Amino acid sequence: MARGHGRRYAPSGSSKADIRAVRTLLPYLWPAGETELKLRVCVAVVFLVLAKIATVIVPLFYKQAVDALGGSGATQAAIAVPLGVLLAYGGARVLQQSFGELRDAVFEKVAQRSIRVAGLKTFKHLHALSLRFHLGRKTGGVSRAIERGTKGIEFLLSFMLFNIVPTLLEILMVCGILWGLFNFWFAAVTFATICGYIAWTLAITEWRTKYRRAMNEADSEAHTKAVDSLLNFETVKYFGNEAHEAGRFEQALRGYEKAAVKSQTSLSLLNIGQGAIIALGLTAVMYMAARGVVGRTMTVGDFVLVNTYLIQLYMPLNFLGFVYREIKRSLTDMEEMFHLLDENAEIADAPHAKPLAVGGGEVAFDAVTFAYDPRRPVLDQVSFRVPPGRTLAIVGPSGSGKSTISRLLFRFYDVDGGRILIDGQDVRDVTQTSLRAAVGMVPQDTVLFNDTVYYNIAYGRPGATPAEVEQAARLARIHDFIMSQPDGYQATVGERGLKLSGGEKQRVAIARTILKNPRILIFDEATSALDTHTEREIQVSLEEVSADRTTLIIAHRLSTVVHADEILVLERGRVVERGTHAGLLATGGAYAALWRKQQEAARAERRLAATVP
Repeated sequence: MARGHGRRYAPSGSSKADIRAVRTLLPYLWPAGETELKLRVCVAVVFLVLAKIATVIVPLFYKQAVDALGGSGATQAAIAVPLGVLLAYGGARVLQQSFGELRDAVFEKVAQRSIRVAGLKTFKHLHALSLRFHLGRKTGGVSRAIERGTKGIEFLLSFMLFNIVPTLLEILMVCGILWGLFNFWFAAVTFATICGYIAWTLAITEWRTKYRRAMNEADSEAHTKAVDSLLNFETVKYFGNEAHEAGRFEQALRGYEKAAVKSQTSLSLLNIGQGAIIALGLTAVMYMAARGVVGRTMTVGDFVLVNTYLIQLYMPLNFLGFVYREIKRSLTDMEEMFHLLDENAEIADAPHAKPLAVGGGEVAFDAVTFAYDPRRPVLDQVSFRVPPGRTLAIVGPSGSGKSTISRLLFRFYDVDGGRILIDGQDVRDVTQTSLRAAVGMVPQDTVLFNDTVYYNIAYGRPGATPAEVEQAARLARIHDFIMSQPDGYQATVGERGLKLSGGEKQRVAIARTILKNPRILIFDEATSALDTHTEREIQVSLEEVSADRTTLIIAHRLSTVVHADEILVLERGRVVERGTHAGLLATGGAYAALWRKQQEAARAERRLAATVP
């Protein structure tokens, strides 16, 4: 299977990227199978049109009132005419605002549902990506990309439908009214002003998009550095590198500062040009209206009408510029999120994949070959079989490929050659969910959620009862420790479990896996962080838990695998020896040499401990 990171995305600010972004949003605007949401969109559009009709009618009532009041020889009867017009004027303004508010209220559920669906889709996709992607990702940058992307979707959904389209509709209606009431030139000057305004806005906004993109990149870099530094708080303290971290963070902030200054300067240039274009158009149209009044071809009410329309258009035109700038910014912000959605899932269920039919839990590697990088093979023709309920230990020096075997069994990666079977079923032919439900893992490096001890143990089976959680903790020999804490099972473990010692974290991980109750168990250096006394206690628990389960033990400390039914010795990705503990010692090969070396090291430690007062 290909190991790329998905198809390349069009460059930020390009028309292809913008068109793709809009096409991506359309399903959220008109969601398939959601009749209620589609009806809401239709009703919102009706309110939109009614609001714009009311908007263009308001100045007409205003004109009639001015003409009626400005006429000579007004009588008591004539005064009733502007009163009626003024009442209509007030009613139209109320309807204008009411229709706008109703439009927003009806559409809000569509917008918020879209944000939820888009955010959830991205979150699920991130979890569907391969371990290769997550080992290379920057957590801070990814989280900020999702945050900005979902906000961009909210903005685009609301403003594309209810600001850009209505504004263009209002412009066309106003031009039509001016042409109908007066002449072609009023409509032409108004339309030319609008076109000039839009052209200037598009040109300058396209030019200054690069500064916004630079701001985003600097912002993500600063956020990533901050998160990375805080996650590694203890390491920073160990080496006294607070000033170094502050310097790296400041460097990223300086980049943001430089880009932000350029962005604001270019924005000021854009605003000045927009103001000048509107002022020229407004002056020209008012001059023509003034000449009409002087020539008695137009009334004072007409002069006021033209001025009112232009002033009324100025606000949405100015807002159109803001909306376009924000849309370009949103498209730029969404680019990174679309990059994430385009990432190749690498490990995906086959079209014919079926749930794993778990029987005894036999595990078999058949001539498995694998490499993270083609230039550096990790496993070479590795074959072994673990019968149901038996225990296989895998030992060898660092870098020999031991932990890679567990990752392949979980199907975090697919093998390059050979196959992996569980109860005779190729792991590539079953669903990932069913595969991982059948396998339990206690990793070497235990990372806990920043939540309670109870939550972290119950994570092995979220629907477990409190009694089952406590039983798992007892088997992992951590129940007494938990109960000795002031908050018991409700004690928080801190970021990545930093409030617990290495041994305590390891025992929580063991309890979590015990609670999962899988058919196949993998212990990857599961007791590496424990002292000798605790290790012996945990070893007894592990033997009890794995008594009737297929078990793989990946270990560096050979004393933890002497009870295994079979031991494999890996060197440079190849199986160089296999057998029982006693048989391998008798052979006098690589395993025996490694055993003697560890025994000598253990004796040296005991002698050193005996000499310490």
